Amino acid sequence: MSEHDDPREHGVPAPADDEDPGGGPHRADGERHDPEGTPDRDGDGDGDGDEIQPPAVRTLDPHSLRGLAHPLRMRLLALLRHDGPATASRLAAATGESSGATSYHLRQLAAHGFVEDAPERGRGRERWWRAATDGTRFSDTLLTDPDPAVRGAADLFIHEVASTHTQEVATWLGTQHQWSDEWRLSSDLSDFTLRLTPAQARELSERMHALIDSYREAAPEPGTEGVAQVRLHHHVLPRALE
Repeated sequence: MSEHDDPREHGVPAPADDEDPGGGPHRADGERHDPEGTPDRDGDGDGDGDEIQPPAVRTLDPHSLRGLAHPLRMRLLALLRHDGPATASRLAAATGESSGATSYHLRQLAAHGFVEDAPERGRGRERWWRAATDGTRFSDTLLTDPDPAVRGAADLFIHEVASTHTQEVATWLGTQHQWSDEWRLSSDLSDFTLRLTPAQARELSERMHALIDSYREAAPEPGTEGVAQVRLHHHVLPRALE
């Protein structure tokens, strides 16, 4: 828990899509993990940890944005990135949707290059899917695209990211009693108020992203006791001064 006196701030425990600096590109979803939540260090999806690789991030353009900007598609892609390969039926159970709906939207994601087959997991006619990249980078230029359909898709995408953050915090608050005291004390939900120029705000975000990336490089070895997948939310929001 953190409390700050000048100016007044507040914070209580909680865990925290990786977003790039405000006013610039945003990055969402982080690196792909295997079903146990252990980072896949060599990027081949098997979680064997041969070598740490930087996360592969896809930059959205107007065409790919329109293929992704749908609440269920974004949720399916996030599940594949966070939990590893899955079938349409498994994803249907996780989302409460029908397998027909998840199968359709997985095919749409595949058509736009966001997911791909995971044939090493398939058995017989069972089709497994995996995320094609580890994260998504969104540029604010999409919000001012001359095509109103692109602007609408961009607005939906940003609001879905914000909604996901809210849902994840609510899930933590409702389930934190199931975690150990060590994890409850290690989680965090804090906010701060600073007086900054746009350049300073961007520098702050870049430094925070660099710090987060340094922890990717320091990820514990697979099988290390007490390791959990940790979500970090980063927001930098200007507020009008009266």
